[in-house]
Amino acid sequence: MSTVNEKPNIILILADDMGFSDLGITGSEIQTPCLDMMARSGLLLTSMYNCARCCPTRASLLTGLYPHKAGIGHMTPDLGLEAYQGYLKSHALTIAEILKISGYQTLMSGKWHVGGNYVARDADDWTPGDSSHPTPRQRGFERFFGIVDGSANHFSPHHLMEDDKRIEVEPGFYFTDTITNKAIQMIKETDENKPFFLYLGHTAPHWPLQAPEETISKYENSYSRGWDYIRGARHEQMNSHGILRQNWKLSPRDESAPAWTDIKHTEWEAMKMAVYAAQIDRMDQSIGRLISSLKQQEKFDNTLILFLSDNGGCAEFLAEDGFLQRFPETTADGKKVTLGNIVGVRPGPSNTFMSYDLPWSNVSNSPFRLHKHWVHEGGISTPMIVHWPAKIRKSNIVHEPVHVVDILPTILEVSGVSYPNENKERSTMKLDGESILPLIYGKDWQRQQPIFWEHEGNSAIRLDNMKLVRQHGQPWELYDMDDDRTEQKDLIGTNSPVEDMLKHEYTGWEEACGVEDWSIIEERFLKAYKLKSLHG
Repeated sequence: MSTVNEKPNIILILADDMGFSDLGITGSEIQTPCLDMMARSGLLLTSMYNCARCCPTRASLLTGLYPHKAGIGHMTPDLGLEAYQGYLKSHALTIAEILKISGYQTLMSGKWHVGGNYVARDADDWTPGDSSHPTPRQRGFERFFGIVDGSANHFSPHHLMEDDKRIEVEPGFYFTDTITNKAIQMIKETDENKPFFLYLGHTAPHWPLQAPEETISKYENSYSRGWDYIRGARHEQMNSHGILRQNWKLSPRDESAPAWTDIKHTEWEAMKMAVYAAQIDRMDQSIGRLISSLKQQEKFDNTLILFLSDNGGCAEFLAEDGFLQRFPETTADGKKVTLGNIVGVRPGPSNTFMSYDLPWSNVSNSPFRLHKHWVHEGGISTPMIVHWPAKIRKSNIVHEPVHVVDILPTILEVSGVSYPNENKERSTMKLDGESILPLIYGKDWQRQQPIFWEHEGNSAIRLDNMKLVRQHGQPWELYDMDDDRTEQKDLIGTNSPVEDMLKHEYTGWEEACGVEDWSIIEERFLKAYKLKSLHG
C-alpha cells in the first residue's frame, strides 16, 4: 500500500472540445457522477484556462510553454516558420521526458495531435515516427495506445497505434471505452516499486457525434425544450451551487444562433445534443472504471488526478462538401459513412459523421461568450478538477486564474523533479508556467505573470482581474473579470493607463513567441489543407 511519503502517481486526463458547463458539477443535466465526486472531494478550479484549440493546448500542457514557443502556434501543418512547424520542438521537453529521466514510468492512452500533419484518407501512406512526425514514444512515453492525429470515427478510427505499431480495430470497439481500458491495463503492468505518470487524452466529446445506443437513449428526451431553455437552466444551477465567483449575468444567446422557436427540425437538433451528452456520460463512466481499478490496486490515495478540457465547446458545422472530404467514406467493416450535418439523418451510429453545431456549443460554454477558436471566455475556459486524497484535506472551489502552462511546473514540484537546463546537448527554454502546488495544499496563491493568448488573430491578456481581448480584425475590449467574467460591459476607453500597460505587455509577448500576422498564417494553412476558406 502506498504511503503519503512516497512520490505520487500522476494522472492527467484531458477531455476534447468539452465546454465549461458540460459537467454535472458545473450545472449540466449530463450525468457525470464520477467527475462530480472527484470535484466535491477535491478541488474545483473555475478559472482554469486553455489555449482555445486542441493541439495548441496539448503543446502547452505537455511542455509548460506557450504553444508558439513549443512549435504549434496554430495547427499541425508545417507552415515554414519555427513557431508554426506543427510538431513539438525538440528542445521543448515534455512532462514524460522529464519524469522518465527521474524514474517515473510514463504511459499514454488516447489522442496525441502534437506530432505533425496527417490526412485521414491517406492513412495507409502515413509515416509516424519520421523527423516531422514524432510519436509519443519518441517524446518520453514508454507505452502508447491511441491516435496520432486530431479526430476519428469513435467506432472505427482510420489509424490506430499501440506503441510503435499500427493495429486493427476489433469488433465491438468504442474509442472512449478502449482508451481507458488500455490505460487501466498499462497501470496494472507497471513496476509496483516505481511511480507512474499517465496521460489520458480522451477524444470525447469531439465530433463526430457517435455513442453506443444504450447511452444515447438516456438523453433522447432531454433536449426537446431547446438551447435557450438549457442555457438558462444551467446558469441557474451554477449560481445555486456557488460555482461562479459572482452571480454574473448569462451572456445573450450567440448572435449567430436562432431562437429555438424559429427552428423547423427540432427533433433532429435535440438528438444531436443527446448524442453529445452521451459521449460525455460514457467518458465519465470510463473514468469511474479507472478509479475503481486504482482502489483495487491500493493506488488511489496517493495518485494525483488532474482533469480538464482542451478548449471550449466547438461551433464547427460539418459540411459534407468541405473539410470532411479528408475523412474516409467507409468504416473498417465496410459500412458507407454519411459525412456531414444532414437534416433527418439520426446522429450516433458509426456510419454517421456530424457535429452539434454553434447553438449547442453556446450551451456548453454557458455562461460565457463565443467558442473554441476564440479567446473570449467561452473559448478558453475549462473547469479543472484536482483530486489527491493523500494531500487534499479539504475540498474547495478555487477561483484564482490558472493556465495550462502551469500544469507541468506543478507536476514537477509535486514529484520533486527539477526542470533540466539542457537535454541531449540542446539548451531548454525557460518555462512559462508557475506551480500551483500551494493551491493544492490549501494555501493562498496568486499567479505572478500575466496570461496570454493568440489563436487565428484572436488575442488576449489577463493580469489579475483585468482582461484585454479582441477578435481578429476587431478593436480591443477590456473587462473586469471579478465583476463581469461573462464579458458584457466593455470598459475600453475608461482606464488608459491599464489599457496601455496591457497592450505593451501583449506586444512584447507576441514578439518573444514569434507570433505572425494571422493573414500570413491563414494563407499558408489554407494552402496546406487545399481549402478555399476556413469555412469551406
